[in-house]
Amino acid sequence: MPHSALATFQIGKNGLTDGVLESLQLALKHHKQVRISILKSACRDREELNKMGQLLREKLPVKNHRIIGYTIILIK
Repeated sequence: MPHSALATFQIGKNGLTDGVLESLQLALKHHKQVRISILKSACRDREELNKMGQLLREKLPVKNHRIIGYTIILIK
């Protein structure tokens, strides 16, 4: 069965836990893009959102990331 090009996740009040990072890493093995919605309970500060995007880029095998509103898109 072919895999879709996009996977979606939500990050809530617990933020970026080890479990979330493992799930994202697994999703990136099967998808070209991963879309992560950052919920209000996780953060509502643009600077903190940018730090979260950088952290994801450092910890995961992605070439690039984009932030649109409160959504982070990881691109493999």
